[in-house]
Amino acid sequence: MASREEQLGSAQKALQAGDFARGLQIAEALLEADPGDAEALYIAAVAARYLERFEQADEHLSRLHAAMPEYGRAWQEAGHLARAQGDTDRAIAAYARATRFNPALDASWRALAEIEAARGNGAEAQAAQAQARRIAALPRELVAVTHHLHEGRILRAEEICRHFLRANPRNVEGMRLLAQIGIKLGILDDAEFLLESARAFESENVQVQLDYIDALRRRQKFDRAREEAEALHARDPDNPLFQSHLAIESMQTGDYDRAFELFDAILDRLPGDVATLTSKGHALKTTGAQEEALASYRAAVAAKPDHGDAWYALANLKTYSFTDDEIAVMREQAAREDLVFMDRVHLSFALGKALEDRKEYGDSFGFYETGNALKRAQTRYSADAMSQEFALQKEVCTRDLFAKHEGAGDPSPDPIFILGLPRAGSTLLEQILASHSQVDGTLELPNILALAHRLRGRKAGQSRYPEVLHELSDEQLSKFGRQFIEDTRVHRQGAPFFIDKMPNNFRHIGLIHLILPNAKIIDARRDPMDCCFSGFKQLFAEGQEFTYGLTEVGRYYANYVDLMDHWDAVLPGKVLRVQHEDVLDDLEGQVRRMLDHCGLEFEEACLDFHKTDRAVRTASSEQVRQPINRKGQGAWKPYEPWLGDLKDALGPLAT
Repeated sequence: MASREEQLGSAQKALQAGDFARGLQIAEALLEADPGDAEALYIAAVAARYLERFEQADEHLSRLHAAMPEYGRAWQEAGHLARAQGDTDRAIAAYARATRFNPALDASWRALAEIEAARGNGAEAQAAQAQARRIAALPRELVAVTHHLHEGRILRAEEICRHFLRANPRNVEGMRLLAQIGIKLGILDDAEFLLESARAFESENVQVQLDYIDALRRRQKFDRAREEAEALHARDPDNPLFQSHLAIESMQTGDYDRAFELFDAILDRLPGDVATLTSKGHALKTTGAQEEALASYRAAVAAKPDHGDAWYALANLKTYSFTDDEIAVMREQAAREDLVFMDRVHLSFALGKALEDRKEYGDSFGFYETGNALKRAQTRYSADAMSQEFALQKEVCTRDLFAKHEGAGDPSPDPIFILGLPRAGSTLLEQILASHSQVDGTLELPNILALAHRLRGRKAGQSRYPEVLHELSDEQLSKFGRQFIEDTRVHRQGAPFFIDKMPNNFRHIGLIHLILPNAKIIDARRDPMDCCFSGFKQLFAEGQEFTYGLTEVGRYYANYVDLMDHWDAVLPGKVLRVQHEDVLDDLEGQVRRMLDHCGLEFEEACLDFHKTDRAVRTASSEQVRQPINRKGQGAWKPYEPWLGDLKDALGPLAT
């Protein structure tokens, strides 16, 4: 019997030969074996359209959109289908989505140009035609790279792009694409270098400049990112795009007055600009101006009722209660079939929170599950692969490894790592410690994760980390530790100690100990059901893919507890475990435990943490500005009828 790949090849050849009935027959046979086979769904949709079986084509595309909501070619095919049915409005919307998800789809650009020209929209037609010409002018290798990059085949995109750049080392678009690949893979230092080089070759290339600013921000080089944004803004001070980027970079450097000035300048010219209204709301929220933030978010959804980002921002305040009218609007928008993917995700999570507040738990869980299912399909997270990664840390990071390198690493005692799972109370612990006169609060710093990624090596599919830890010399470990101290200095305000609260650092405690043996580590832990369900309800800006499923988050929590037990065994006394429920029961006692662990004198300000005047950028920003309370404790219990998968994944930990 022919393999799946052979059958797909036969179906594609049938389409190319114009034998659409044969192509459809083969695709449908594949779908009988696997109804979610995305490639078969795509071929079936194309074949059905050519056979003018439009309802059948639409059904296949609907299933494909559900399985791969950001697959550009599927939206391009939806455009072709709508056009074949004479629905030009729907065609334009589909082609626009297609080009947003994959900007190298020249057929979509050409179709947009034709439709807009026929409608007499000359400017829109010219813009689309310009994009089609730009793609036509690109080397075919870079068009292929763009397709692979935007269709999730990152390693294949990297392979082709590197091969192309070896022959064309000064090609700016190739460098820009390889930088985008680096960002996707978390290799941010390479991305920064590539974009810096590309900018040197083409200093007027605006897209390169914007990508460079993005890379600098991701590396948390906020001052440099702002300098670049200032330079771009100076080219055309009235350009709203440049004003917006400078406003965002000003926020990152703490200059909120400048950010608000720029946001207001944009809104003077574009009063209903939803992106600016939402960004301004985020800035206001970060600085604690909650009422003003609410007004900005509300203005955004009034201007564009399907703008899910602003609806979710309201929900993510954690303290906001939606009105009946607002819930009705959200339900109406969520029911739209043409809703953009991320708007649907945002609205699903927002409605989950709105209905939770009203104790309508069945409907609330339904929306939470919808939002998580969408994100799960997008991320393609593998719980099995993550479990293997945890197991490898236990296998490699042994007592013998740490004994071998005793006395190595950088001796600086400055860092305090607060780690664990998101939604476990780490922001509260950070706020408490950052209220101490000797401690700077910073951010969720990416430095340890970036170092671990670099140690993996660049060979496709083969990671050398953590095994490579056995090959590193004492000198290398000390160098890595010194580099961490130097690279993070930009986030400090001069206190002797500083906090890195990247939660995922718990997976790399072995690496942290080897390079910074005197760093303090605090494990923020919360009741398993509370922690996991809180993560399931949270839509994260990026990362934390394990939270988008009850089974996935439960397995991750169980793996986390098991790995922390390992660190306790091989590095006894290294980690201080702070249970969130103990902080609620005895704030002063737990504050004193943490300060003792960090070698700090007790200060009363740590008990008055909610009065600390500092920007907080996590989802808990409003909660840590309030005194200790138990609002989140036991929040999973009303949802217990739907949490069987979570309990099964947690096993004994669930009780």
